[in-house]
Amino acid sequence: MKTDLPQSFRRLEYRPPVYTFDQVELDIALNPARTIVKSRIEVLPGKSFEAGAPLVLVGHELEFVSLRINGEAHRHFELTPDLLTIHSLPNAGKDQFILEIICICVPEKNTSLMGLYVSNGNFFTQCEAEGFRKITYFLDRPDVMARYRVTLRALEAECPVLLSNGNLLNTEKLPNGWHSATWEDPFPKPSYLFALVAGKLECIEETITTSSGARKLLQIWVEPHDLQKTRHAMDSLIASIHWDEKRFGLELDLERFMIVAVGDFNMGAMENKGLNIFNTKFVLAQAETATDADFANIESVVAHEYFHNWTGNRVTCQDWFQLSLKEGLTVFRDQEFSADQMGSESGRAVKRIEDVRLLRQLQFPEDAGPMAHPIRPDEYQEINNFYTVTVYEKGSEVVRMYQTLLGKDGFRKGMDLYFKRHDGQAVTCDDFLMAMADANGKDLTQFKHWYSQAGTPRVKVQEHYDAAKKQYLITLSQTCLPSPSQPEKKPFHIPLKMRLITKSNDQVEQLLELTQASQTWSFEEINERPVLSINRNFSAPINLDFEQSEADLLTLFSSDDDPFNRWEAGQKLAMQMILNNRLPDEQLIQAYRELLMDPDLDPAFKELALTLPAESYLYEQCASVDPQQIFTARRAFRREVAKQLQLEWAALYQQMQTPGPFKSDAISAGKRGLKNLALSMLLDANATVWAPLAANQFQTADNMTDRYAALAALVIHGAKEAKQCLIDFYNHFAKDALVIDKWFGLQSSRPPVDGLGSTLSEVMRLREHPAFKLNNPNRVRSVIHSFCLNNPASFHQADGSGYEFWADSVLALDPVNPQIAARLARALDRWRLFAQPYQDKMKDALERVAACSTLSSDVREVVSKALGNEDFRNLGVQ
Repeated sequence: MKTDLPQSFRRLEYRPPVYTFDQVELDIALNPARTIVKSRIEVLPGKSFEAGAPLVLVGHELEFVSLRINGEAHRHFELTPDLLTIHSLPNAGKDQFILEIICICVPEKNTSLMGLYVSNGNFFTQCEAEGFRKITYFLDRPDVMARYRVTLRALEAECPVLLSNGNLLNTEKLPNGWHSATWEDPFPKPSYLFALVAGKLECIEETITTSSGARKLLQIWVEPHDLQKTRHAMDSLIASIHWDEKRFGLELDLERFMIVAVGDFNMGAMENKGLNIFNTKFVLAQAETATDADFANIESVVAHEYFHNWTGNRVTCQDWFQLSLKEGLTVFRDQEFSADQMGSESGRAVKRIEDVRLLRQLQFPEDAGPMAHPIRPDEYQEINNFYTVTVYEKGSEVVRMYQTLLGKDGFRKGMDLYFKRHDGQAVTCDDFLMAMADANGKDLTQFKHWYSQAGTPRVKVQEHYDAAKKQYLITLSQTCLPSPSQPEKKPFHIPLKMRLITKSNDQVEQLLELTQASQTWSFEEINERPVLSINRNFSAPINLDFEQSEADLLTLFSSDDDPFNRWEAGQKLAMQMILNNRLPDEQLIQAYRELLMDPDLDPAFKELALTLPAESYLYEQCASVDPQQIFTARRAFRREVAKQLQLEWAALYQQMQTPGPFKSDAISAGKRGLKNLALSMLLDANATVWAPLAANQFQTADNMTDRYAALAALVIHGAKEAKQCLIDFYNHFAKDALVIDKWFGLQSSRPPVDGLGSTLSEVMRLREHPAFKLNNPNRVRSVIHSFCLNNPASFHQADGSGYEFWADSVLALDPVNPQIAARLARALDRWRLFAQPYQDKMKDALERVAACSTLSSDVREVVSKALGNEDFRNLGVQ
């Protein structure tokens, strides 16, 4: 059993660095089995300097070779597996000195994919949050910002391309077939933004002119066989650069900007200054191999990482507790960019609904569970566990509320002041808030609670209409349930957009600012009882406790002028019926029919309006979850919608065809989305009758969106045609890793189908497939995560077999890649929400993982918080 206490880091214990770095020079001789790293660092006293203090550097999995100070060998140091502590510094450390260190790392053995590693014979890095310490000994913290000059050396035959941050200074031929390239980044940056790439790669490139007239070189580097799949990523990058200039006045500040794609990557992408490194999933796209969702995700992620150039790189975080300062703000920016790219107001509404669906399905459960934390956490054991939907997506919603409160122009004024004050600095969330407040002359003191308090606020709505007085009263009351280490919550500052819907249509939208535990507003001269539309466009990330009648919800679903709340009313109607085990009534079916046949509505909106609430979101509405009961009720509801509207679905399937060459624009994608929902619904209505239509679409499709949707319809409905189509799909795309990820993921996410074997048995078979690799995060996510995290009805079986598989998988993954294992570990952190026998089976699986004596800190933190500290201590694991 592990007896050492996990180290906790606390926000309020932050201290500025004792020493800081000015200029960093790195000379890296790349070899998969023995990379030699030479560093030359100008060291200065920091803000917390005390004369005589040692210089403490972190390093992990490094072989120490030598240390010199001011050109002389230095022997006054202590070396442990994770620290290099240097004593007896020149003049007690009061003056600048030059530190030189030589060490060795082994990239080919680095399966964690943090630091320097090898993928398919090429070298890549990932340094956020704490990967740089696996390259050399360093002050690996975000508030140490230095200028870097990097020389890379390698065998030219093995690594003809050598890339690092900033601008290329020179290249040189060296003896014995080696060559070198020297790069310099003129802007100070923390070590987590360092990057290098070396190997056999090719690029597409374009030169653009920025708003100031400067010429900039853009490059996207990939393995040679993927070069034809980079056009969409390049177009997305160019659009992002121009959008940021127009919307926020922010211009690309380097001579060149590079993106590199790699198939082995823990995350989506990384914003290293001038050298973004991406998961191939978010770069490579062409019609035959990528779906509309892939095209949209690439556009969004390319924008996100480019926008970090200012919100994250030029202004970065003081410490990792401030992570949402860069991530929440940049998610908001990429959401706004993607919404603008939709090309219409209805398109913007579709994007908003998609973002909120993600928030509710993933972040709301996190906010209600043992891993709940504010967007600015107060404490962590493993920082990698806090790259969460709370920090990112909820953080984005908090930034969006600034814009709601201050207006679009006011928000821009706040951004301008933020950059004026803090360019080139490592700052805090409070600094951002003060820039917004000062630029607009608005007191945002209470708004700080969004940064310090976890949990999703619940706002209760009470309304009263007095016909005699023609007066309408609305009382809003806010509460927030206790969360870990926060038993009581102070009132939030909640901006709520609202409008009274009347037959005369004489009321305008207003903004209510809820700042107290309870507040009442009065509306006069209201000639009829209105229907309240509140939290329009999801103006605040809250749960709304509002017992509106089904008649009022139908009114909103049919005629609310706010697209989000129109969609929301339909979701509430479906949710209430599903949770009460009811089938849709005639009124709702008719409302669905009228919406589907409305020629003025965007096809993408229709698709979202007829997509039912996710099972995970339905779980959050229950005091005790029976996953099979919810699955059965939801499936029955969907089948009834499919059967009652079978004629409409058949008509839509024909109307939404997109003849001619494939186009990835929003309108075409919306039509394909609605057409493929119609196809799935037709199979729900009668799989035997309609499966041949899906099989025909699979065989004749000229794009992955339609081909994959047809295959999914066949697999999910257990059609006899599915088996051969799966074989054909694999054989056709066997050499395309990203497409085979889809193949794996589809089978792993198949819900229970009457008459077919369990999905778990299929997943176990896929685990043994020759194309499955436990050390490739994309492949692991496509099989194991798809089953455990995205297939609730198959995962949550009463015999606990899914949980046993989960435990086996976490324990197998943890020694290979702790980050990926920790994300999988989150699958059971809400175990207390479930009814028996699920609850006990989950706890048994958690305890089995917790009993492992060699757990990483990543997994240990997740499992210990899931079980609760007391349960964890009772297992003898601390």
